[in-house]
Amino acid sequence: MIVPFGHVLLLAGVLFVLGMFCAVARRNLIMMVLGVEIMLNAAAIAFVGSSLRWHDLEGQAFTLMLLAVAATEVSVGLAIVVYAFRRRDSVDPGSFNLLQ
Repeated sequence: MIVPFGHVLLLAGVLFVLGMFCAVARRNLIMMVLGVEIMLNAAAIAFVGSSLRWHDLEGQAFTLMLLAVAATEVSVGLAIVVYAFRRRDSVDPGSFNLLQ
C-alpha cells in the first residue's frame, strides 16, 4: 500500500466529521442528504483502506454494497425533498413539523 494506513483513516475521519457537520448544522434538506452521503463515502474509504491493509477482499465487497445503498438513499432522499418542496414551497426542515 503506497499511502500509510493511518493517513487513510485520518482522511476517512475528516470526511466523516465534515459530513456530520453538514448534516447537523445546515438548515436545508438537500445539504442534509449531501452530508449523509459524505459520511457514507467516508465509511467506504475506511473499509477499502482496511481491506488493502489486511489483504482481504471483504472490505471492498462491503464497500460495493455500501455504495449501492448510498445511491439508493440519495435517490429516495431527493425524491422526498422534491415532494416536500412541491408541497410546502420550501426546503427548510423547520417548516416540516407535522409530527410534533
